[in-house]
Amino acid sequence: MPEIPSESSSLSSTPSSAPPSSPSAPGSASPGPPPGIVSRLRAAGCVFAEDEALLLARAARTPADLDALVERRVAGLPLEQVVGWAEFCGLRVAVEPGVFVPRRRTEFLVREAVALTREAGAGRGPRTGPAVVVDLCCGSGAVGAALAASLDRAEVHAADIDPTAVRCARRNLAPAGGRVYEGDLFEPLPAGLRGRVDVLAANVPYVPTGEVDLLPAEARLHEPRVALDGGEDGLAVLRRVTAAATGWLVPGGSLLFETSRRQAAQAVEAVARGGLVPMLAGSEELHATVVIGTRPCL
Repeated sequence: MPEIPSESSSLSSTPSSAPPSSPSAPGSASPGPPPGIVSRLRAAGCVFAEDEALLLARAARTPADLDALVERRVAGLPLEQVVGWAEFCGLRVAVEPGVFVPRRRTEFLVREAVALTREAGAGRGPRTGPAVVVDLCCGSGAVGAALAASLDRAEVHAADIDPTAVRCARRNLAPAGGRVYEGDLFEPLPAGLRGRVDVLAANVPYVPTGEVDLLPAEARLHEPRVALDGGEDGLAVLRRVTAAATGWLVPGGSLLFETSRRQAAQAVEAVARGGLVPMLAGSEELHATVVIGTRPCL
């Protein structure tokens, strides 16, 4: 999806702006899309109708299943919620109906977090234990799962206020031994994590309340508003995170979150007020802006 006016959207695209890839087996020819399915999807406005038709066909067990999946997609549900997964950082992440779909732009945040963790670890000398990762406002848990897969050793914790997201994140983080908690921001996290977190990735909502209705229907109607609405100026949740983050981070640990370019200056100020050293990173390729706040070393 093109960003909404004023570039305030937290979404670089609609959930289904580019379908997740599902490569064929080596040496096998990919069959063509089922007859009639492509035209139905194209009539519903699906830009990548041929690719979506193939993915839906592969996800269906019977012709009746396929018809039901197509009906859900034509009705406007994000493709990832229809097929039940999204591709993120090379992983297949489970996505249940009603759960925020991970965006490709967030892969940049993961890359920055991995680089920072490795740099910090090198500066402290040999690590005696796993990197402690917290995925806050975790949604599907995609960020935590990607960090667990990218780091040599990671102790992963995640939290979200939405029970459906928590259930989905538990599915995605179980292979990494991750723990997922239900509650508001830091509130459900174990007290023993205070002062131990190496990476605090907070996928906070940052769309201003007055602009949520400008989002595409896929996001507006089928993703939880709590994952989109960032308050009057889009930074209300972010300020709560930056105000408390220092107490959870280990010295040299970092908070990372996405924002829009127009909100970046205010976001950097919030990080500094929270006692962290701010840094701004961006990716033109992914249209991503990430703010980083590092707790000073003692």
